[in-house]
Amino acid sequence: MTPRATYRLQFNRDFTFDDALKIVPYLDALGISHVYASPITVARSGSTHGYDVVDPTRIDPALGGEPGFRRLVAALRKRGMGAIIDIVPNHMGVAGGENRWWNDVLANGRDSDFADFFDIDWRRPIVLPVLGGPRDEVIAAGDLVVAEGDCGLEVVAYGEHRFPVRPEDSEPPRDEAALRALLDRQHYRLASWRTANDELNWRRFFTINELAGLRIEDRRVFDATHALVLRLYGEGLIDGVRVDHVDGLADPAGYCRTLRARLDATDRPADAPAGPAYLVVEKILGPGEPLARDWRIDGTSGYDFMEDVAALLHDPAGEAALTANWAALSGRSAHFADEELLARQQLLDWQFAGQLDGCVEAFTALLTEGQVVTRAMLRRAIERLLWVFPVYRTYGLGDTAPAADEAICDWVRERVAPHVPPGEGGVIDLVLGWLGGAGGVAAAEAVRRFQQLSAPIAAKSVEDTGFYRYGRLLSRTDVGFDAERWSISVDAFAAAMTDRAEHWPHAMLATATHDHKRGEDVRARLAVLSERAADWIALATALDAGVADHGVDAADRYMLWQTLVGSWPGEAPDSGYLARIHAWQEKALREAKLRSSWEAPDERYEAAYKALAAHVLADGAVERAAIARFVHVIASRAMANSLVQVALRYTLPGVPDLYQGTEGVDLSLVDPDNRRAVDYDARAATLADGSDPKQALIASLLALRRAQPRLFSEGGFVRAAVSGPAADRVLAFSRVLDGIRLDVAVALRGGDAAGSAIVFADGRTLDPSVLLESPVWFSLAAGG
Repeated sequence: MTPRATYRLQFNRDFTFDDALKIVPYLDALGISHVYASPITVARSGSTHGYDVVDPTRIDPALGGEPGFRRLVAALRKRGMGAIIDIVPNHMGVAGGENRWWNDVLANGRDSDFADFFDIDWRRPIVLPVLGGPRDEVIAAGDLVVAEGDCGLEVVAYGEHRFPVRPEDSEPPRDEAALRALLDRQHYRLASWRTANDELNWRRFFTINELAGLRIEDRRVFDATHALVLRLYGEGLIDGVRVDHVDGLADPAGYCRTLRARLDATDRPADAPAGPAYLVVEKILGPGEPLARDWRIDGTSGYDFMEDVAALLHDPAGEAALTANWAALSGRSAHFADEELLARQQLLDWQFAGQLDGCVEAFTALLTEGQVVTRAMLRRAIERLLWVFPVYRTYGLGDTAPAADEAICDWVRERVAPHVPPGEGGVIDLVLGWLGGAGGVAAAEAVRRFQQLSAPIAAKSVEDTGFYRYGRLLSRTDVGFDAERWSISVDAFAAAMTDRAEHWPHAMLATATHDHKRGEDVRARLAVLSERAADWIALATALDAGVADHGVDAADRYMLWQTLVGSWPGEAPDSGYLARIHAWQEKALREAKLRSSWEAPDERYEAAYKALAAHVLADGAVERAAIARFVHVIASRAMANSLVQVALRYTLPGVPDLYQGTEGVDLSLVDPDNRRAVDYDARAATLADGSDPKQALIASLLALRRAQPRLFSEGGFVRAAVSGPAADRVLAFSRVLDGIRLDVAVALRGGDAAGSAIVFADGRTLDPSVLLESPVWFSLAAGG
């Protein structure tokens, strides 16, 4: 069943199924058809997000367990609503001793029933990087001991980390020598946390040592991890799934086809909504990268739409001035591509050296006698390819590759050329040939290792490093965004929507997610700076001149000014707001890895940066007044952007998703700020009285979708003709099906529609003056 409109809920111990049950009447009144749930399987104790799954076979008791979930679904079904859930096939949480499968592997090694569940190099003991120093020093300090646990002896580090001991070792050690000997006999090796990047011999999720990669390509692993999902679907409790981080899997295409086949083969109760199941994937599309059409999915979970809409809101007129200003004040490159390249080079050296070693080794094994290629040459080739890879990954399997991979390889060959050592272009061609399917079955392991390295390199270098270094305009640096692209023309956006209507009419449409770096209304407000570049630069310059720099780098100050303007609250900022800004500052500095990091925090610099924010928000009356005035001046344009964003999400082809609470103004920052509790009593009150313009527009458009579901799920996208002086600042189109037509027009980038002509496909004209009164216009009528 394809949802009409989803509402994303972040479940945790403070927001359970019973809490969600209480807001079902509100969601129904708003016009939502499906709750879209964060992962509901058993996660690590205290998890705030659910992606650190420790048992995928059960619904988490901390959320209310299966009884609680059944109560929630029963309430939804009574109102003709349903649920879809987020599933995590790529990895599991392995910290804290709560993962039974992982514990069995640690205790029994290669003989464990679950030894093949995880992606482990079994040629040496499993490296567990949990110690704060050398093992013997930790033992001498009394921080590493053996104690009796629920299932026998356990190794306990720092009173927190617990690891099972082999069944053969039933006697506790009597002294340090015996303890060292016992540790040497285990199937794992406790090591300093600093060794993880270089010595880890199992695949983790990105750089998180607490999350171990799963071999979901193994049929037994798939069956074990998906039994609950398929049962819930078979019992009519869910109507579909969103697959987390599909590019982390060995074979995303094969996985999606298998999941679709298993869902299609699952019988449903007669009183459950008919299938097929709704199936979308979390997938970051690179610039110009198409989504494969043969995966048997409904589309992505919406980052690509979020990027297109955000780019549409930015005025190309501001690009030159804001780019030059950033380069001048930061002393860094004006181009994001330069930041990305440096970040890729650094992270490949700093955080993925061990995984790179394994990749190089796998490719070296493919060399045949007579090939004048060395391991070092292969390493240089693989490194340089990873420096410039334009997408997350390719999708070949060693002996085969989809046609789209050929275009990617050609593009990579062109991009990598300036970095290739003289005479080693042939090695590049050799590796690309293997990636392109020329290596046969023997190349499958090497290809897989490359693909499962290129994806995290892209994610960590771009989103989790480069986006925190590049501050040209922060509304153009968010998950799934192409920061090198400033804006998108109305023509290009309309062409993308035409393609969406033809090929992906049921993909998700999102403008806010649990992973976004700043809320949708922060981005909408900051987009106005592209229209008011001179005014913004003047304000930022005045803010810089009005306060002592506190020893803070000019680039960091500039990003702080943007963050304050983007997230400035409607009321006077209080201590809670300052705490939120401080949390953002700490994360931004550590993710950027320029002046601080998670591994080695520079507490002095962080304190100075926070002191600057505290000074402005507590003592800087002049600065606060200047920011507040500027936010007030651009408020109407910011609201216009927000309303346009809403209108497009709910009228264009696709399934609109509403992230929890963002039906109101969303001035959130990066997680965990964007996962704060929502005041649903307040949301229900504003829905009842219509006092929130954003929420009211959402409710109006959802009412249309409820009244005409087929128009939105099946209706075509027909662009209207716009001519005149505002043609590049107006988007108009129709959704048409069986004699019913929805006409929509939106004004973009502060455009004055006066003097323009808007003509819909059936010949109906729209007086452009209506867009002077409101940036959004729509009309439902018969005809067409």
